[in-house]
Amino acid sequence: MARSFYHENPDCLVLQTEVIDARPGRVLLAQSPFYAGGGGQLPDRGLLRWQGGEHAVAGFEPAGSRLWHLLEDPAVEVSGPVEAVVDPEFRRMMRELHTGTHILNALVFRHFDGALVTGAQLGADGTARLDFDLPDADNDRLRALEGPINEVVRQDLAVRDDYVTVAEGHATPGLIRSKSVTPPPTSDGLIRIVDIAGLDRQACGGTHLASTGRSAPIRILKVDNKGRHNRRIRIGLAGAAP
Repeated sequence: MARSFYHENPDCLVLQTEVIDARPGRVLLAQSPFYAGGGGQLPDRGLLRWQGGEHAVAGFEPAGSRLWHLLEDPAVEVSGPVEAVVDPEFRRMMRELHTGTHILNALVFRHFDGALVTGAQLGADGTARLDFDLPDADNDRLRALEGPINEVVRQDLAVRDDYVTVAEGHATPGLIRSKSVTPPPTSDGLIRIVDIAGLDRQACGGTHLASTGRSAPIRILKVDNKGRHNRRIRIGLAGAAP
């Protein structure tokens, strides 16, 4: 099964690898620990080290099953063995936020008649927002989910993943929660499923904690009406800007 390196090895943030192809300002690696972003989650930050120096990674472009790593210096060219280094603090924050959005999503889906996500965005400031198709929701009920969210954090539920076929993913109620986005399948034609033990099971291609208890407490910062149907819920990790 073709699984991404960052899914197979979520705690490996420093990787010795080789150059497959290189051009000024970009390099294709044999393996990469970097998550390139998607579905509202920001890409990893980090750098590449090699005999010619050390340069920050500015972005990514897909190249089949691999990634072009775009460097901040558009003139530099990488060669030889490479050490790819993911920023650990930024990866951890993204994992915490993304796990928190799954908990929120699960509770909204459970308590608001299977409401679907219409948009999502994780921020570099430790906050995130989820938009839901909730035309008649009581915003006070949504704000009251902060307690149940943090109860799930305290329970320290295991977060695991597995894979199903695309057909099974679309045929199984509740696996695909977005009205507009489905995680891209692997080269085998499978969809990754993230499972929070006893709470939730849904398709997702991002990075997550190994258990809910590894997250900081989560606050509901704001609930807004966005048009006639959408409710936007903004959450933040404890200590994030309101």
